[in-house]
Amino acid sequence: MMSNKGYKHTHLEEDEASESSAPGALDFETGVVVRSSVFSWQRKTLLERILIVLCSLLILTVLIMAIVLATKDSSPHTDHKVSQLEKLQICKECGNIIPVIKTNYTKKCPTPTPVTASPSPSCPKPSPVCVTPACVTVAASIYNAMDTTADPCNDFYQYACGGWVDSHPIPSGHSRWGTFNVLWQENQIVMKKVIEKPLNKSSSLAELKAQKYYKSCMDQNKTIEKLGAKPAMEFLTGIGTWPLLTESKSLDIQGILEKIKAYGIGALFVFWVGVDDRNSTANILQIDQGGLGLPERQYYLNESDRKVLNAYLEYMTKVGVLMGGEENMTRKHMQNVIAFETELANITVPSEDRRDEEKIYHKISISDLQNMAPFIDWMKFFGKMMSVTNITLTADEPIVSFSSDFLRKMSALVTDKLRTEEGRRTLHNYLLWHVVSSLTSYLSKPFRNAKKILTEALSGTTGGEDLWRYCITDTDDVVGMALGAMFVREAFKGDSKEKAEKMVNEIKDAFKKNLPNLSWMDDETRQAAREKASAVIDLIGFPSYINNHTLLNKEYEDLNVTSEEYFQNNIRNMLFVVKKDLQTLRSKPKKNEWEMTPPTVNAYYTPTKNEIVFPAGILQAPFYDIEFPKSLNFGAMGVVMGHELTHGFDDQGREFDKYGNLHPWWNNQSIINFQSRAQCITDQYSQYKLGDNHVKGKQTLGENIADNGGLKAAYHAYNYWLSQNGEEKPLPALNLSHKQLFFLGFAQVWCSTSTKEADHLQILTDPHSPAIYRVIGTLSNSKEFAELYNCPVNSRMNPEKKCEVW
Repeated sequence: MMSNKGYKHTHLEEDEASESSAPGALDFETGVVVRSSVFSWQRKTLLERILIVLCSLLILTVLIMAIVLATKDSSPHTDHKVSQLEKLQICKECGNIIPVIKTNYTKKCPTPTPVTASPSPSCPKPSPVCVTPACVTVAASIYNAMDTTADPCNDFYQYACGGWVDSHPIPSGHSRWGTFNVLWQENQIVMKKVIEKPLNKSSSLAELKAQKYYKSCMDQNKTIEKLGAKPAMEFLTGIGTWPLLTESKSLDIQGILEKIKAYGIGALFVFWVGVDDRNSTANILQIDQGGLGLPERQYYLNESDRKVLNAYLEYMTKVGVLMGGEENMTRKHMQNVIAFETELANITVPSEDRRDEEKIYHKISISDLQNMAPFIDWMKFFGKMMSVTNITLTADEPIVSFSSDFLRKMSALVTDKLRTEEGRRTLHNYLLWHVVSSLTSYLSKPFRNAKKILTEALSGTTGGEDLWRYCITDTDDVVGMALGAMFVREAFKGDSKEKAEKMVNEIKDAFKKNLPNLSWMDDETRQAAREKASAVIDLIGFPSYINNHTLLNKEYEDLNVTSEEYFQNNIRNMLFVVKKDLQTLRSKPKKNEWEMTPPTVNAYYTPTKNEIVFPAGILQAPFYDIEFPKSLNFGAMGVVMGHELTHGFDDQGREFDKYGNLHPWWNNQSIINFQSRAQCITDQYSQYKLGDNHVKGKQTLGENIADNGGLKAAYHAYNYWLSQNGEEKPLPALNLSHKQLFFLGFAQVWCSTSTKEADHLQILTDPHSPAIYRVIGTLSNSKEFAELYNCPVNSRMNPEKKCEVW
C-alpha cells in the first residue's frame, strides 16, 4: 500500500470518526457530543431561528409567571431557595435574571410589584446573563453532559462527561462513540443531501464523478450481489494463479510484486513518494516495513490475543471458501500464511521504538537497497512501477529507508522460503491473500459479512450501519475534494474561515509569548523556536481550488467512474492513486497541498511543510460556533489549534526546522532539558490503565505533549482576549465562571464510550492516549485549572508534581 509514515501527518484524533464506515478503517479515528448535536445556529433556517427565539422568550415568560405564583402569598422578603436544578433567580420587579453563584443560593428580591418599563433604583443590580438561543441551549447541553455528583478534583472526566456517557450507548456498527463520531454523522447528512440532489449545468465534472461513485456504492440494481465473487476471480487472473484454488509449484515473486504494488497493495513492504525529510524542497522515493494483515504485531505474538488470531483465521478461511476453495484445505493454507505473518511480526520494529526520526532515516540508493535486500531485482521493480510516468530511474536514484533492519531480515526470510516447495506455496498464498483481502469491501455481502468475526474480535463491533452512511464515507475517501466542494457550499458559509484564521493567529501569539517563561530553554534555541512558530502555515476550511471547476476537474481527470461498476471503480481508483503519487517524484512539494478532505472531522500537522490544517468538517460545534461564548470556542477549537501547533515542537516535530528540514537546530543543553521534561510526560501517562493495559507513555508521547501544550496556549490566548474585550456574560443555569467553562468545554469534546476490545486496540496501535486520560492527564498538569476549581494539593487532579514541556 502506498503509505506515509504515521507521524508525517500528526492527527488530532486517530480515525475515530470513520470507524466502521470506510474500507479497512479502524474507527479517527475523528461528533457533536454535548453541544452540536442539540444546537447549530448556522445550520438553522430563518423560520427555525424565529421559532427558537420565540420558544426561548416563552420559556422565560413561564419562569417569570412561576415566580409570581410562588411569591404571591409570601412576605415581602421571603428567601427563595434555589435547588440544584433551579439555577436562575428572577427579580420580577426589574425583570432581571440573576445567575446562581453558589449551589445552595438564597437571594432576596424586592417586594413583588408589577413589571415596569423603568426598573426601580432599589432593585439589586444583578450580573447580566446570556439568554440568546445559543447560550440557553448550550448551557442546558453542557449541564446534561455533566455528572455533578462527581468531585471535579478527583475525576474531572466523570464530572464533565458522566451524564453524556450514561445517555449515549454505542450505536450498532461502532466500537466507540464520541464527539467526533456524532459530528461526522451530521456531516454525512449534509453530504447525503448534496450528493443526492440532481446536478445542474453549473456542476463540475468532478462532482458528477462523485455522484456516480456514490450511486455505484448504493447499488440500487443489486449489481454487486449478482456478480458475487466473479470480479475478484477475474482480477486474480491478471495477477497469477492462487495455489489455494489451483495447484502451482512455481512462484514468480518478482512478477507478482510488480503487479500488486501497482495497485498499492501492502504485502511485505510499503513504498511511496514523499517530501525528503532532510530537503523539504524535493520529493524522494521512500520505503518502510509492512506486510501484516492485522493492525499490530502484538496480535501475533501475545498469547492473550489468541482470540483475535483465531478470528483472523476464520475470516481468511471464509473468504477462501467464497472464492472457491475447499474448507479444510483452505484452513490449512491460511494457517501457514498466519505462521509466515507471525515471522514478519517478529522482525517488525514496534512503533514506540521508531519515534526518533534522526535514527530511522537512512538515505541510500537503489543499488544500496539491492545489496541490503536482494530477494528481488529492485531496479527492475522500480522501473516497472515508474512505467506509468515519464520518469526514468538509474541505480543511483536516492531512496529513504525507514526500516533498513527489517528489510534485511525480511529479504533473508523470503529467500529462505523460496528454497522449498512448501515455502514457495506459503509465500504465494500470502501474496494472493493480501490481494483478495484488499478487495472484499468491494464485493458482495457474503464477503463483507465474512470480516465481521474479525471486526468483532478486534474492536467489539457488532451489527452494521446504514448503507448510505458507508457509501458517503467511501465516496469521501475516493473523490473527497469533489464531494467536499458540494459540502462546503452547503455547510461552510459566511466569515467562518476568517474568524478561524484569527483564532489560529491568537493561539500562535500566545504560544510565542510563553517562550520567555521557559527557563529550561536557552536564548538561541528559544529564538529559533519563535521563528518556527511564526513560520507555521495554516490552512483553514478547504483548498481554494475546489471552487474552480477547471482545477477541480483536473484533480480527477485521470479517474474514470461509472454509476454501475463499484468494483471496477475501486480497481481504477487504486491504480489512479499510485500513479498520481509516483508522478510527483520530480515535482517540487506543494506547501499548501491538502491531505484531508473538507468534510473531515480532524486536523493535522505536517513537519516537512511546517503546516497545520483544519478542515471545514471540524470547524463546527462543539469545537467551534460563532454563536458560542469565547470560553467554549477557545476551550475546544482553540485547544485543537494549539495541539496541532505544539506538534511542531513535540519529540518528533522539534527535530524539523522552520523550513521543514530535519537537522539539529537545538543547543545540546536545551535538548537534554527537553528530554528530561518529556520523560516526565512519558512516566506520567505510563501509569494510567485502561482495562488490563497500561497506556504506552512512549508511543503516545508526541500527542500528550501536544495536548498539554495546546491547552496552555489556548488558555493564555483566551485570557488575552478577555483583557482586550472584557468578561463575557455568564451562561444561565451553570454555577461556573467562563474560565472554568474553558476547561469544561475542553473536557467535553472528549466525552466518549467504547468497547473493551476497542480500548485494547487503541492501547496497542494508537499514538493518542484514551479520551479519559487526554482530559485527566492534561488538566492535572495545569496550575490554572487547579486554582479555578479549588483542587487541594495532592488531590488526583492537582498533584504536587506536574509535568510541563511547553
